[in-house]
Amino acid sequence: MHIAIFSDSYRPYRSGVVRSIETFTRELRKKGHRVYIFAPSYGQEEEEEDIFRFPSFRAPNFKEFAVAIPWAPRLKDTLKRLGVELVHVHSPFLLGQLGARAALKLGLPLVCTYHTLYDQYIHYFPLGPGWARSLVRWYTIWFCNRCHLVIAPSHEIASFLQNSGVRTWVEVLPTGIDISSFEGADPAWLRRYTGLGERDIILLYVGRLGKEKNLEFLLHSFALIRMSLPQAHLVLVGSGPWEKKLRAEVAKLGIEKAVHFLGAFPFEEMPNIYRGADLFVFSSMTETQGLVIAEAKAAGLPVVAVSAYGVKDMVQDGIDGFLVPPDEKLFAKAVKDIVSNEQLRQIMGVRARENVRQFSSANMAQRLVELYERLVTKRKNGDKLGGNPQVFKEEWMRFERTCTVCSQSYR
Repeated sequence: MHIAIFSDSYRPYRSGVVRSIETFTRELRKKGHRVYIFAPSYGQEEEEEDIFRFPSFRAPNFKEFAVAIPWAPRLKDTLKRLGVELVHVHSPFLLGQLGARAALKLGLPLVCTYHTLYDQYIHYFPLGPGWARSLVRWYTIWFCNRCHLVIAPSHEIASFLQNSGVRTWVEVLPTGIDISSFEGADPAWLRRYTGLGERDIILLYVGRLGKEKNLEFLLHSFALIRMSLPQAHLVLVGSGPWEKKLRAEVAKLGIEKAVHFLGAFPFEEMPNIYRGADLFVFSSMTETQGLVIAEAKAAGLPVVAVSAYGVKDMVQDGIDGFLVPPDEKLFAKAVKDIVSNEQLRQIMGVRARENVRQFSSANMAQRLVELYERLVTKRKNGDKLGGNPQVFKEEWMRFERTCTVCSQSYR
């Protein structure tokens, strides 16, 4: 198959969406499929095979993120020339919208992965939070109903979409993990890099340093942990617009010597980082999957996470970690229960590594291919691809009533 992928983010930017695209693309190409990627330019790229970059500008409130200008008058001709048989978009905005319009005009199957609870990220947009949140939710549901297939990274998100009004075909398909990349990782690398000793307990967080990740909760929980476990250290790997505020909170809590901001790393170096920790901690309540949790488990780490949305699919409570309510004392207790019991930590670590095998990248990619083939075969046979035109129309009318200006810009 020839597949076109449209995304509003791609490397060198780092995120779960980018990891998902890279992982699936690598596996699809291994299987002999041709994958073309349409993504923003970040100003540094050399010529890349099968990657098409759009002019862009940096987001004013998050300089690492490039905002593409979705202007491509010859896009339909390009897709025809490439022999594209299916379009897969990874965002309902900008380039995702551009790819969707081209697919529907060409009569190609349209697939969308719902990576993000977009209405929970309104703080990144200079709009009134109340009406903007409602607008974004209406728009994303309307967009999903235009697609022939919506991929949800977890069962919780699939239920959320269907309960919110998505009537098109929804399939649960998590992003896979390249388990082999964690084999042979150096368990001593992280301690050498941070200067921490063998007796220190390393709690690891990996992800964007953003408001939506609920990291102030994690810092407050860690302050409680330090009271009874003074050898505990919290290592934060990632970057983002909330870093300055988080550093100020660390100083306010008086835990500067125990919290380590390492910044972002290329994924090739991440297995060593994961492997060197004792426990993975995660406080986000807006995840559609929690890909970093699967990566931590592939490295043999037990997990303590706030029980919310997609995270519930990634942690087997009491088996390979603990899922807890958003309560700082309960979170701190769960962490202490694991790190204070070496036998429990070892058992949970073994189970974590075993349980994550179901999410291998090869298995997930094979399932994706099967979904693609069903749509492509339907199109070749002249069968109806799916979707519900009446729902599209109704959702569009509601979207127009919500914000006429925005509706005109996305026609």
